[in-house]
Amino acid sequence: MGRVRRVLTRPWVIGALVVVVVGAGFGLYWFQPWKLWQDETVEEALPGGIVQTSGPVAAPSKAPSEPSSSAAGPRALASGELISHEHATSGTVKLVRLADGSHVVRLEDLDTSNGPDLRVWLTDAPVKEGKAGWHVFDDGEYVSLGRLKGNKGSQNYPLPDGIDPARYTSVSIWCDRFDVSFGAAELARA
Repeated sequence: MGRVRRVLTRPWVIGALVVVVVGAGFGLYWFQPWKLWQDETVEEALPGGIVQTSGPVAAPSKAPSEPSSSAAGPRALASGELISHEHATSGTVKLVRLADGSHVVRLEDLDTSNGPDLRVWLTDAPVKEGKAGWHVFDDGEYVSLGRLKGNKGSQNYPLPDGIDPARYTSVSIWCDRFDVSFGAAELARA
């Protein structure tokens, strides 16, 4: 017992233990492994109602006291199916123009892994299958639409003012911490 105590009180052993504890703390912060077992489900309605994919539909009649709004509701400009990259990912992505002229990227029925520092990116990069597509989205032009609200569910991500959605061809669920795509969708124009 005395011999173990002498070894544990030596300066190099104490220094090594400090390095191990600090390294473990940093590793836990950086990788956040507990997120692999935590799901965050977010279910948001599309602002303004149901997405139209074909010709305009007449708005329901309004009482005379209500202000009139555009007869055209939200309209899908482009859409695509998510494919898996670093993590298994599925769901549908839609680029939607709202009645007020603003745009949102809508993720529907999203199902991916949770992870540290996940973002939704609108990009001009082509979507490639497999490992070839893991790192392409930060090579060209992209707009970060914010943190991923949840790794499951249906969510809306507004485009910032001044962004021309026609310049972008894909959406990626991007891990900013490790510079890798969890999954992505090519946007096919409607």
